[in-house]
Amino acid sequence: MPQRGSPGRARVLLLEGAADPVSRSRDFARRALASWKWLPEAAEDVLLLVSELVSNASLHGGGAGTLLMHWTPERLRIEVTDGNPAPPVRARAADPGRPGGHGLLIVDRLSRSWGSHPGNGGKCVWLEVSSG
Repeated sequence: MPQRGSPGRARVLLLEGAADPVSRSRDFARRALASWKWLPEAAEDVLLLVSELVSNASLHGGGAGTLLMHWTPERLRIEVTDGNPAPPVRARAADPGRPGGHGLLIVDRLSRSWGSHPGNGGKCVWLEVSSG
């Protein structure tokens, strides 16, 4: 788990039009977590969650717009914007043997809470994980 540090740290990455937004987002998140002194084991779940939100925005939202990570000693909030105002929908009974359709199930299981809200002609999908 992360070590305690200065409260209220935030990082923003612009993704609109970026090549390979998932890899860029993972690298960005890895650097942010390292600067916040997250242990590598705890960071792996966060990197998976970032990948899922950015992938969903890219596949279903018309492309990711921004990635925001805001860390406090109590929680880490991750937000990804896209251009589709439709809220995310969890796939029905995704076949565990087939690729795809598992993203929001992963988000649901690894985060303490998640949701979405409309904004700027699209939406923001957010999630939170505990910091400690």
